[in-house]
Amino acid sequence: MTAPPETSAAAPTVPVPARGQADGPLAGVVVLDLAAFGPAARCTRILADYGATVVKVGSVPGSGVEPMRTPYYLYSGARHLRHVAADLKDPDGRDAFLDLVRGADVVVESFRPGVVDRLGIGFTALTEVNPRVILCSTTGYGQDGPRSTWAGHDINYLAVGGYLGATEPAADGGPPVSGATIADAAGGGMHAALAVMAALIGRGADGPGVHLDVSIADGVLWLESLPVDEYLATGSNVGFGHDVISGRYACYDTYRCADGRWLAVGAIEAKFFANLCRLLGCEQWPGRQYDDGAQDDIRADLAAAFATRGRDEWVDQLAAADTCVSPVLTAAELADDAQFRARGAIIEAALPEGARTDGEPASFRQVGPVLAGMPGRGAPVVAGDPSRSDAEELLGAAGMAADRIAALRTKGVVA
Repeated sequence: MTAPPETSAAAPTVPVPARGQADGPLAGVVVLDLAAFGPAARCTRILADYGATVVKVGSVPGSGVEPMRTPYYLYSGARHLRHVAADLKDPDGRDAFLDLVRGADVVVESFRPGVVDRLGIGFTALTEVNPRVILCSTTGYGQDGPRSTWAGHDINYLAVGGYLGATEPAADGGPPVSGATIADAAGGGMHAALAVMAALIGRGADGPGVHLDVSIADGVLWLESLPVDEYLATGSNVGFGHDVISGRYACYDTYRCADGRWLAVGAIEAKFFANLCRLLGCEQWPGRQYDDGAQDDIRADLAAAFATRGRDEWVDQLAAADTCVSPVLTAAELADDAQFRARGAIIEAALPEGARTDGEPASFRQVGPVLAGMPGRGAPVVAGDPSRSDAEELLGAAGMAADRIAALRTKGVVA
């Protein structure tokens, strides 16, 4: 490794949070995020909304990894994020990044296994400059194993983790395509954020850092652990339709209404199913709720009843009557849903003028910081500006002299 760049004698300081960022339980924690998108970016989105100072470390033009401009609304519009770019393939750019690591608590990356070591920013290199740093490596299949070098996306991790195999087949009998990035968001992003928070607690004030090997497929496997554990313990068939929550019984299903919209029914308990049957005029069925021989007939009667009215009429009659009935909402519907509105889940975001390109709005709505314990629920925010560089402030806070920062920017290895 080359000698570190010249710095001032001042010790690294914590970068200030982004504009408008509220204090939270992770206030004072500094995270360097090397990921442009995907599960790792979902992880740092969570950390930032809990108050951490997250610095997105992007690539510089001409470095061989061209910067990617993502839609202005992606990942909550980059709210509460700081930005700097560094050419990690250039020794000077890499050393500038290592200067930032000196004052950081966490580094999050999503390169393929082995890449950070080849770049000179693997766990050993990071701990040489900051023994307390936590490196969170988020990959599809983990740092080792026969799949570790495979490329993949959400659908691939849902496939190998058991999710697609346990879901109701599509019309052609094959596994369906999920309407949400469950692997990226939960199997990867939430998994990584949980691991980082646990590592921060475990490290304490004086403990050493740790390298977290976050496998998205492992996260999906955990999400599927109820049926997988049942199979491992009993050897029973745990595919679609094997139990109450996987489509076997009519009391846990979706039903089409007269207006073509849908209801979800989750009346597992006997009292809820009895309430539902009474209000639908199907009082012959509560005593046979889990009679396998009666399920086709129960479904037919429930479907016929639901088909007589529109979805919202049924919601008005059933939802608050202890029937476990809810509407199947589209994105357009939930955007103005009374429940989410009451809880401040949808917020207003202003897009800074300098961050706007032709056709982009001055403001837009987005899902706010809705997870428990996140500060600022319901409050408007200022979206981030990925085109704005915080290099001078961040590198200066890391102890680098102003003339050195200017030289690195002139050379094009920092932006």
